[in-house]
Amino acid sequence: MKLTVVGCSGSFPSADSACSSYLVEADGFRMLIDMGNGALGELQRHVGLYDLDAVLLSHLHADHCIDMCGYFVARYYRHDGGPASAIPVYGPAGTERRLSIAYGDVPDEKCMSEVFDFRTLKPGSFTLGPFTVSTDLVAHPVEAYGFRVEQGGSVLAYSGDTGPCASLKTLAEGADLFLCEASFTHGKEDIPDLHLNGREAGQAATRAGAGRLVLTHIPPWTNPSVSLRDAQGAYDGPVELAKAGAVYEI
Repeated sequence: MKLTVVGCSGSFPSADSACSSYLVEADGFRMLIDMGNGALGELQRHVGLYDLDAVLLSHLHADHCIDMCGYFVARYYRHDGGPASAIPVYGPAGTERRLSIAYGDVPDEKCMSEVFDFRTLKPGSFTLGPFTVSTDLVAHPVEAYGFRVEQGGSVLAYSGDTGPCASLKTLAEGADLFLCEASFTHGKEDIPDLHLNGREAGQAATRAGAGRLVLTHIPPWTNPSVSLRDAQGAYDGPVELAKAGAVYEI
């Protein structure tokens, strides 16, 4: 399984990275997790516009899903013919309506269904290409999911956006790589059920027994070196900061 960080900035793109978006590949199958602001342009550095096989959206905040509107345009108005065939798009309840509103085609809530086969996430597991994907709700102000992706004995866990919650341990249990948000700074922000700080991300990785921790979704106004230091103080395994374009073999 290969993970490519397409974008890892939180809240809005930084000078160095688009917002959250992660390409996961195995056995010729390409799955994208989240497509936040700026991600569609960066994605084309790694894969063709029509080469994705599926998309997972952890939640419907713009920094995780808004570039799906541009991706709809690319797939629907394909330059070499009619619309591209529909690919599965998994998201929280109301994903199609939310994206249609963002695109501007309300009241036509089905405007994107020709190129996206929308499927509603719920806690549980399903097979997607060579992957077994497990999902669970995490602590965020809107319906939001974390993911556990398994393939060939390898495990990738993704926190999505979340505050501390019990489901993180289940999702990341024994994961080879735990891609975990660290939006807040320990001792600075304290807003329940919104985001993790670096220390809490490290604690979550320790509780889950994850093999490697990669911190992501760090907003441009947050000092990433502080988040890294705090995570290292709470977790004994290897820790690093996600960077756009980074590739991990899991």
